Amino acid sequence: MNKRSIKAIILAGGSGTRLWPLSRLQLPKQFLRLQGDKTLLESTVDRLAPLIEPKDVVIVTGAEHAKGEAYNSLRPYQTLLEPVGRNTAPAIALAAAWLQDQAEENDPVMVVLPADHIIKQPEAFQQALLQAIEAAECGKLVTFGIEPTRADTGFGYIKVKAPENNQTIGSPELSTLDVVEFTEKPDQETANDYLQAENYYWNSGMFVWNTSTILKEITDHLPEVDVVLTRIRNDWQESDTLQAVIDNHFADMPAISIDYGVLEKSSNVALIPCNLGWSDVGSWDAVHEVADRDASGNALQGRVIAKDCNNSLIHSNQRLVAAIGVADLCVIETADAVLITRRGQSQRVREIVDDLKQENAQEHLYHRTVHRPWGSFTVLEDHDGFKMKRITVEPGASLSLQRHQHRSEHWVVVSGTATVTRGDELLTITKNESTYIPIGTKHRLENRGKIPLELIEVQVGEYLDEDDIERFEDNYDR
Repeated sequence: MNKRSIKAIILAGGSGTRLWPLSRLQLPKQFLRLQGDKTLLESTVDRLAPLIEPKDVVIVTGAEHAKGEAYNSLRPYQTLLEPVGRNTAPAIALAAAWLQDQAEENDPVMVVLPADHIIKQPEAFQQALLQAIEAAECGKLVTFGIEPTRADTGFGYIKVKAPENNQTIGSPELSTLDVVEFTEKPDQETANDYLQAENYYWNSGMFVWNTSTILKEITDHLPEVDVVLTRIRNDWQESDTLQAVIDNHFADMPAISIDYGVLEKSSNVALIPCNLGWSDVGSWDAVHEVADRDASGNALQGRVIAKDCNNSLIHSNQRLVAAIGVADLCVIETADAVLITRRGQSQRVREIVDDLKQENAQEHLYHRTVHRPWGSFTVLEDHDGFKMKRITVEPGASLSLQRHQHRSEHWVVVSGTATVTRGDELLTITKNESTYIPIGTKHRLENRGKIPLELIEVQVGEYLDEDDIERFEDNYDR
């Protein structure tokens, strides 16, 4: 196990639309706390210990996440930022090249995990990971196959050779299966057949390999990715700004998954069969399945009162939700939206999100409360011509130096002390005091105190969207 260093790449660029309204484009499910007090991303990193420490974890995510609502979740880790989404193959290729070029030891083992899965048996995962690392050190592309428990049409499947034709790799106790083919999400009849067979597994999307192994496979099977990757590697050898190089070239990558682009074409794939209590929590039905349930089969989260209800998921994010005499429902409440769907239909939530996109509605982008690197704001009222927010600025934090072309802002401090730059003025505003920022005036809001700053902001103007911000200085490089 000491032949090579072991690094983890966590893929955290997904949009999580099927878990709307809790998951939004600017704060998708990997940054949410669906179980317990940790986000799915934090739980993914935690289950790697003690094999892989957080310092050896690299998060690949979208630039909009790292500079937006997910900033604080990502801050403890190394990050590679995708300026645009290009699916898993380009993300993995970029991370593998970066690891190989930056590693102190040549050719590290690379563990690739999605950021948004739940694993309820971490000890079993650890054992499977040890086996996968050993097989990877023998030059294999290793995937984790989940033993299917039902004929589910929502997963991809992996077919392996019949047990008598399989070979073990490395230690005698290492159990790996040779992969025959990958299958996209099947219809119900085909899924039933797969469940009856003994040589089909759910595709977990978790992988282990040496960086040199996956880079060679990418060169062989995805030359269009390799061409762009070579340009990136050549440029970052000459540049001190790694992210600028990625920003210059990454959009030239094709959008393609690692499964379709490499694994389906390779003859070098091995599978570790697993029973991990695994879920990709890809729908509200899946959340109900992994959640703790009462004697009536209900998973109740938040402020919920349920009378004579059965087999339902009811999630309250802010308000009281009361339900009487319902069965087989998913009810998800947030400050600005409520989803009600019958269980078994929750995969269709993306249809709602598509409709919201067509309407240019904000409900698929943001929550009513939006987190920023400096704190948060909550929209209290939003009407034609004016908007009201509650703003919280954490101690020692500041907003960017900025101006607006279409709105003025009125600030009333309700707790703490605000330091305000307004044009050439520097003002100190305390509780029960206010100030006014005219249209077109450069301004900055700071909290130089030791307690959170709370204020009410009233915007007045003909255009009040968040993109009416021209930044001149920013502590968070936005």
